[in-house]
Amino acid sequence: MRGTTTPRTGRFPTVGGRLLASARAVPAGRVLRGALLWAGLAVPALGTAWLGLTEPQSWWRQAGALGVLGVAAAVSRVRPVLALLLAAGLGLAASPSLFTLSYGPALSVLGYLLGRRSAAPRPAQLAFAGIAAVGTALVLLRGADPVIEWLVLIGTLLFGAVFPWLTGRYRRQYRELVAAGWSRAAQLEREQEIVADRARLRERARIARDMHDSLGHELSLIALRAGALQVAPGLDPAHRTAAADLREAAAAATDRLHDIIGVLRDPEPGPGPGTGPTPSTAPLVPADETIPALVERAATSGLRVRLRATSGDGGVPGAGAGARQGTSGAPTMAERAAYRVVQEALTNAAKHAPGAEVEVTVERGPHETVVTVVNGPAAPDGPTPDAAPAATPSGTGLIGLRERAALAGGECVAGPHEGGFRVVARLPHTPAGGGETAALGDTGDGHAFARARRAARRRVVVPFAVAGGAAALFVAGAFGWYAYIKTHSVLTPAAYAGLRVGAPYADVEPVLPDLTVTDPPADRAPVPPPPGAQCRYYRSTGELFVSVDHFRLCFRDGRLVSKHAVPRAGGPGVVQRDGVQREVVQQEAKESVR
Repeated sequence: MRGTTTPRTGRFPTVGGRLLASARAVPAGRVLRGALLWAGLAVPALGTAWLGLTEPQSWWRQAGALGVLGVAAAVSRVRPVLALLLAAGLGLAASPSLFTLSYGPALSVLGYLLGRRSAAPRPAQLAFAGIAAVGTALVLLRGADPVIEWLVLIGTLLFGAVFPWLTGRYRRQYRELVAAGWSRAAQLEREQEIVADRARLRERARIARDMHDSLGHELSLIALRAGALQVAPGLDPAHRTAAADLREAAAAATDRLHDIIGVLRDPEPGPGPGTGPTPSTAPLVPADETIPALVERAATSGLRVRLRATSGDGGVPGAGAGARQGTSGAPTMAERAAYRVVQEALTNAAKHAPGAEVEVTVERGPHETVVTVVNGPAAPDGPTPDAAPAATPSGTGLIGLRERAALAGGECVAGPHEGGFRVVARLPHTPAGGGETAALGDTGDGHAFARARRAARRRVVVPFAVAGGAAALFVAGAFGWYAYIKTHSVLTPAAYAGLRVGAPYADVEPVLPDLTVTDPPADRAPVPPPPGAQCRYYRSTGELFVSVDHFRLCFRDGRLVSKHAVPRAGGPGVVQRDGVQREVVQQEAKESVR
């Protein structure tokens, strides 16, 4: 149209334009699935009318019903509760008992889709309660036998809507559980990669600690021997200078080793969640060297050190790597940690306090081993120390000691003591926390996943069990009530034959059953009822689930004015019970009392 342009603002100027934009945003596949759903819901409605299974309806009522089904199919994805209510409305409009061949399939399909597409159960439960309430009101307003109608209503709602909804919920939860399982598998794979990376980092840090402890210790002993040689009396000045150069070179090598170790170490040392100790890792030290051997080797190198070992369990206090071994023959975590504590403490004493006296104490108790290494101040006549003892231990070696003690489940404390330095490590024989289990990863997640699966199954099984129990009670109650009303509305052929037209109601009442037929076959009656008379229908037999002959008794002014036999649907018109046989004439003479 001329003179009309759409502004280039990304918006449509009219409501129709916005609807067109939203329609364009809907994927074509979703539109196609909605159209197929609508066609599937419309087939039973049109098919039953075409086959004559329902009462004839005007074209506009059929078109309106098809339109309502189209709206229900369109909103079934975003508003599944509304779609179910629309189908239930069509069913209640056709029959207060909700049981219809035209819209029953739509109710079941939309109930299933409600379970598949709605996560919260509360809206569906409220919808079912609302349908039951409206249906009950319509049954009461209809005026027919309310019990039968209400039982049919509840049965249709239970089997035609609630069970499909539970089936849809089961399918939805099953798909969610499968998706959660694949997500959990992907997460476990990522966690395994992280665990492998952390294991590589821990191994690299372990190698760095062992290199620092072993090589640093040996370099410190070399520097100690060179220092002793430097101050030895009677040494040639050239040799004394060479010894000093050797000591300085060993000290410089120790510093360079410290820098290299800083690159290899983990930037955030310390055990983390799930890392745990790794008892299977082998230290870079001789497997048979014990603390006494280490102390003896240090003393041979010129370090003034003595060992004092006590045992609280009555054993021989070896306290070294290999002194007390597990069943596999490998030293325990506590023994390796004790060895490393003594080795690092002797290294620090030789480096920072040359010539000082060092005392190593190993106290083995029934549950823990306590290692204490104390060195005094540097000797005045000794070589110049490389560095004074730090007030707060922050070196790589002391950090490694704290890590190793923590991995063994203990603790390590180091600091100045009476002008010198002291290192104390408490190492339990059995680390707390189950290190190997922690190193393998937390297995609680698998148990939690199994519990989640069982909980999901219970959430599905319990509603099905409740609904199944309710269905069983409903079927039993409906059958019991059906059998009761059918068997208590039987007028035997012999009793019917003994009734005389014109007899007072008081004479007829004793032979009449307690109940009357609530759905009388008035359309099959041979003649219309007498004017102004009140007619009652009774069954001729107590057979269930089959069509039977009926008797119609009409009363007026307190007297029986007519009686007629109504043949069964498609029956021969003969009633035979208790030896009494009667031919039912199709046009019985009208009897009345004036």
